Amino acid sequence: MFIETETTPNPATLKFLPGQEVMASGTRDFASPEDAEISPLASALFDTGEVTGVFFGRDFISVTAAPGVEWSTLKPQVVSILLDHFVSQAPLFTGGSAAGISVPAEEDEDIVDDPGNEDVIVQIKELLETRVRPAVAGDGGDIRYRGFRDGVVYLTMQGACSGCPSSTATLKHGIEGLLKHYVPEVVEVRAA
Repeated sequence: MFIETETTPNPATLKFLPGQEVMASGTRDFASPEDAEISPLASALFDTGEVTGVFFGRDFISVTAAPGVEWSTLKPQVVSILLDHFVSQAPLFTGGSAAGISVPAEEDEDIVDDPGNEDVIVQIKELLETRVRPAVAGDGGDIRYRGFRDGVVYLTMQGACSGCPSSTATLKHGIEGLLKHYVPEVVEVRAA
């Protein structure tokens, strides 16, 4: 087995491609060792003591190094952990933890959508799914719709895109421009 790596726009994050499916559907973002307790793979990556974030996509894993950690020393450890996991065909998640789709933490409540904007919200979500998510996944991350209220679309960047120096530009210039072009009701995009 060979695991490819790709850089991401976030210099602290590398994208690892095992050449096989990682998640059948959805994504999963782990921001702490406690979040990772449901996944032996994510836990093993955090156990290096040099990882601050792990993200599972459809066919990739993004790993974020702690401040001051050099990828030249961390990358071989990560590749070794990934190889052990995929070669042994270990489960991605423990027992009854249904794994998949990205679930917000309790403190990350979604914004309540404006009532009567169902058609607008469907358009926004379709654009995010077909135009934005594939591009963001290419950079080792994901985007999650949080709500639409008073013309403002609330989104959360995940994986390599969370904390990326260019994430604000991506939201404000890329995604906001796209949504405003196709959905006139959108006046702004904000990180949530």
